[in-house]
Amino acid sequence: MGLVEGKVAIVTGGTRGIGYTIVKRFLEEGAQVALCGSRQETVDAALAKLAEEGFTDNVMGIAPQLKDADSVAQAFAKVVDRFGKIDVLCNNAGVSSRTPLVDYTVDEFEGVIDINVIAPFVCSQAAVRIMKDQGNGGAIINTSSMVGKHGQPSGSAYPTSKFAINGLTLSLARELAPFKIRVNAVAPGVTHTDMVDALPDSVIKPLIESIPLGRMGEPEDIANAFIFLASDLSDYISGAVLPVDGLSRP
Repeated sequence: MGLVEGKVAIVTGGTRGIGYTIVKRFLEEGAQVALCGSRQETVDAALAKLAEEGFTDNVMGIAPQLKDADSVAQAFAKVVDRFGKIDVLCNNAGVSSRTPLVDYTVDEFEGVIDINVIAPFVCSQAAVRIMKDQGNGGAIINTSSMVGKHGQPSGSAYPTSKFAINGLTLSLARELAPFKIRVNAVAPGVTHTDMVDALPDSVIKPLIESIPLGRMGEPEDIANAFIFLASDLSDYISGAVLPVDGLSRP
């Protein structure tokens, strides 16, 4: 029996990278999953890839505008129509930034906050309304980052957004505890993704050398943390920001 057997999960930012791996791990562990992407075309491509790997019956795709409460509510209602309930929300969609302060525009800064903070708020609100009506509790898991603790030398909107996600996680954990809805976050360190693959060896090698465990994280490492926090194994854990970073530091 899988660790999340019988649970229904929504994963935002689930079309590629870490998000796609989260979707796949939930399916492998027995969940039914709604894969959420920014565009229907990318959602369809991810579903086709999952079908090639043998996952068809227990997965569906949605592409709401994550800042739009009505769009998100309608998409989540479709998940309930298909699978009957929502047990888990993984707020994984996010964008990064490396722009120096003097070059930042307000629009660019707001764009990072919109996806990394406003969208998780909107999605959490929609999911909690459903979870409270169901009366069986639930789990919300946010994607934070090690820079949400340590900051980073440029692109200040990104660590700002992750500090905010940590605050949202802790606050919602307290607010929703009476309803048995647990709220936690996963804070990845340097993780092996397409973006990292594009970096030169001169950048990658010092990064790896700075990690005490001697390697960068794999998407599966992050996905496994999501599985743990969604499962009954973490039934007494809420308000945690779980570092998955090999003890790395910026």
